[in-house]
Amino acid sequence: MLLSRPARAFTVLLFAAILGSLLPATAAQAAGRTVQGGRLDWGIKSSFQSYVTGPIAQGNWNLTGGAATVGGSQFRFHSAQGSYDPATGALTAGFSGGVRFLGHRKSDGTHELDLTVSRPRVRIEGGRGTLYADMASKAKGSGQVTTSSQVPLASLNLSGIDMRGGGSPISLTNVPATLTAQGARAFAGYYTAGTPLDPISLTVDVKAAAEPTATKSPEPSATTSAAPGGFRDGAVDWGVRRTFREYVTGSIAQGKWTLSAGAQDGGALFRFPSGKGTYDARKQTLDADFAGSVRFTGTHIDLALGQVSVTVTGGKGTLSADVTSAGKTEKAVPLVTFTAKDFAPKNGLAVLTEAPATLTEGGAKAFGGMYKAGTEMDPVSLAVAVDAKAQLPALPDLGSDTKPSASAASPSASASAAPAAPAKAAASEESSATATYLALGAGVLLAAAIAVYVVVRRRRTATPSA
Repeated sequence: MLLSRPARAFTVLLFAAILGSLLPATAAQAAGRTVQGGRLDWGIKSSFQSYVTGPIAQGNWNLTGGAATVGGSQFRFHSAQGSYDPATGALTAGFSGGVRFLGHRKSDGTHELDLTVSRPRVRIEGGRGTLYADMASKAKGSGQVTTSSQVPLASLNLSGIDMRGGGSPISLTNVPATLTAQGARAFAGYYTAGTPLDPISLTVDVKAAAEPTATKSPEPSATTSAAPGGFRDGAVDWGVRRTFREYVTGSIAQGKWTLSAGAQDGGALFRFPSGKGTYDARKQTLDADFAGSVRFTGTHIDLALGQVSVTVTGGKGTLSADVTSAGKTEKAVPLVTFTAKDFAPKNGLAVLTEAPATLTEGGAKAFGGMYKAGTEMDPVSLAVAVDAKAQLPALPDLGSDTKPSASAASPSASASAAPAAPAKAAASEESSATATYLALGAGVLLAAAIAVYVVVRRRRTATPSA
């Protein structure tokens, strides 16, 4: 059957309109998703750690930005943020935290070896993966310090890994990593390009793209700041001491810690929230009590710290707590002192971030003589909100601990790994939705074709054909 020119034009327009109505629906299925929350576990290079702390360099390493340790020689970076496209498998996930290596101490107190790796970011696209990081290093010999942002530090071997169709969380385990040429330069020349680094493991939470919603202006508040001498909310973050946590959970003590009364676990630190007390912004003084307690138990260990309080005056702070050990409780023991040089509020929030802390005489007694007075303990972070709109700093977000739903890498780079069941389910759901839209579209197109055919037939019988 030949259609007249108007009929053909009408059919083409109808077909285009129907496809236009279908495409947004199918495109929505492949829309990018948000990565929010998760962790990256990476030892950087275990032999480098051993060298730094060994008899030659005689150094150490320190964690910054809420980074933690996990296992025997891995660092845990936290609070993943980024994006994920289930249709292509493209993933970008940036993490917080860092580690600083120091070694070869010189007579002036500085170190010949000074290397910091922070804010690692993993990017996977088109079957290729790269790990980026902020790098600060001191060159061997010259001592020149170089700071670089988001250096492509390592290439990732994704052989056998299919990143498409993943649900949440997405998890990768023991992905081989190799030092790049740019990474070798940022590593101050300690290793050459192509050197194998420690494999990486990550777990990130994925959320569907949120629908845009109209923003509503906040209702005006009669009082936007705390009453003189008071504050609205506060929290203190303290990890006690990293080596102590590792000892408690290690092979000797084989213990654990438990939190109660509102205390929160941030991986490398404990948060004691709900601060109440007095704060003087002009004098930068604080006298506050916080909720929560932590109890360490294990072989020959039973130590609980609760009723935490903090005082700040004259640029110096003291953290105290009730100490319970061997069934006896001693009240308000000053455990550590820390520096507090600038504790004035900015935008309604007074903050101290990772202030260096040292153990007091009372603290040494509380730990049963395990550490001497003056020992460096984990730093103290403190936040006090004096304005109703001010938000306390977020805790490190380590993400979910549920079963991974994307392809997991095997320890061997040559081993293949098929997508796990949840990933297949997510993919099949999208395929099913697409098939449904196509079926509906085919039905609409068929009905439209029949309608056009009827119109044309009536027109041909009513008027002579050319």
